[in-house]
Amino acid sequence: MPLAPLPLPGATLAFDPAWLPADEAARLFDALRAQLPWEVHRLRLFGREVASPRLSCWIGEPHAVYAYSGSRFLPHPWPSSLQPVRARLVRELGVGFDSVLANLYRDGRDAMGWHSDDEPELGPAPVIASLSLGAPRRFALKARRAPAQRLALELPPGSLLVMAGETQRHYRHALPRTARPVGPRINLTFRRVHPAPP
Repeated sequence: MPLAPLPLPGATLAFDPAWLPADEAARLFDALRAQLPWEVHRLRLFGREVASPRLSCWIGEPHAVYAYSGSRFLPHPWPSSLQPVRARLVRELGVGFDSVLANLYRDGRDAMGWHSDDEPELGPAPVIASLSLGAPRRFALKARRAPAQRLALELPPGSLLVMAGETQRHYRHALPRTARPVGPRINLTFRRVHPAPP
């Protein structure tokens, strides 16, 4: 199934629930969970430093240094298992993705609160390609100025959600906690980092 646009005013969204076949998605999940150097990223919230409620790994080209929530992340090298996925995304979306943030949600207690991927090094209208692996989880978006304007999606393994245009300027997104039993999930958000001027 090709990427299909999702109707949300002021956002440019496209979704394919089966971008990767199920067997390929399962193999990639197992490889990344075992091979990546997962770590707890430290975030600055309301003036204090807290541990992120998930495990993460920042991957990319050497120049793709990423600053987020008061921390600066140097990229780990690309694992061989991600090279075909990256090449396919570059080919299909026409975006020179040079980095990816991998997040491991161990169970329903791991989550991510409301935020936008609007860091300066991503540029004014970033294209974020989000690939889900493992257990399905609910993903939500809400408008910054009209919180009642929102969208929720169930993201199954192998699904691809692309956020582009002014989506990050107009919307925040989150992966809420859930009390229901849920297995581990890996999310890969491919990005293009614009090097800081000298």
